[in-house]
Amino acid sequence: MLNVEFTGADVLGAAGFEDRPLSITDGVISDQNMPRRVDLAGFRILPGIIDVHGDGFERHLAPRRGAMKQMHEGLLAAEAELAANGITTGVMAQFASWEGGLRSMDFADQVLCAIRDTRGAMVTDIRPQLRFETHLLDDYDGLPEKIADWGVEYVVFNDHLPHDRLAEGRKPPRVVGQALKAGRNPEVHFAMMLEMHRRTNEVPAALDALCARLQTQGVQMGSHDDSTQVGCATWQARGVHVAEFPETLEAAEATTSAQGRVVLGAPNVVRGGSHKGNVSALDLIIMGHCDAIASDYHYPSPRRAALMLAKSGAMDFAQAWGLVSKGPAEVLGLKDRGQLKAGLRADLVVLDAQDKVAATLSQGRVSYMSGDIAYRFVNAL
Repeated sequence: MLNVEFTGADVLGAAGFEDRPLSITDGVISDQNMPRRVDLAGFRILPGIIDVHGDGFERHLAPRRGAMKQMHEGLLAAEAELAANGITTGVMAQFASWEGGLRSMDFADQVLCAIRDTRGAMVTDIRPQLRFETHLLDDYDGLPEKIADWGVEYVVFNDHLPHDRLAEGRKPPRVVGQALKAGRNPEVHFAMMLEMHRRTNEVPAALDALCARLQTQGVQMGSHDDSTQVGCATWQARGVHVAEFPETLEAAEATTSAQGRVVLGAPNVVRGGSHKGNVSALDLIIMGHCDAIASDYHYPSPRRAALMLAKSGAMDFAQAWGLVSKGPAEVLGLKDRGQLKAGLRADLVVLDAQDKVAATLSQGRVSYMSGDIAYRFVNAL
């Protein structure tokens, strides 16, 4: 861990940038002066990005069909990408779905075990999230025990079954390709989907029991792609208080009104709208229905989204950056990070004059550094 004092940089505080030194020692931010100093004039120091939901790591684990035999090496490569984008805490969201293949329960077990066993070798704080398909009724038994063994503290519930088509007995689009990716006969795959749809009435009671059990284990829970007030209220009653990527204003408003947390996708913000035609994340942010912005599937996007919000005048810089730092910390219940305050973890990102990531530090350890700033560190130390 570095024990240094950074001087000359603009440091982001609660009200904006401040011209003041910033010291770190033993992995935390300190209010004491340090004998070793690094001149960061021309740079800006901000709280490290906390990515509350991202699945962009998938291509590192399975760049082609089938998983890498050395999955921990794929995780280390994914960590390098997170660090290069200023992310100091990253939640890796892994599917367990009827879709099979890279989203199967078996593959989820491999990934989550690898994260559990590799976390200690990474500088970035990597945390697992299980994205569980609600209609996997045969997988409910024993799931709480698996979640405990994996060290998963955050579970999000999805339902990606195309119920409208299945109710009519019609095959969904792309079902053949989906089946082949999962290694299934397309007719068998379709029959499986029809059977899961047929058992829809069993799902609410199963979810009630599962959520109650996970609450006793201290697991945080979220829902995904909510669209109605009624649906949000049902999740809230189960102790599910995070709404990831709500599809409608109605769902976002319902979550906010119930004192829940709303997580929006950074790519939606950068692009100016949802690629699926859902409600605009930018509109929800302006209306006050956003607690955190997540990378979703693109790790450069949280930084870009926060900078865009600040430069556009939608909110001031501290508020905008708070959506990728302080806000996500609060969503995850992490009280030891998210701001540049004495006593908190020394998680920070240094941006150059072009707003590119020059350095990333997680708990006072360098996870990424590039360009001129490296010379300054070497010269000072």
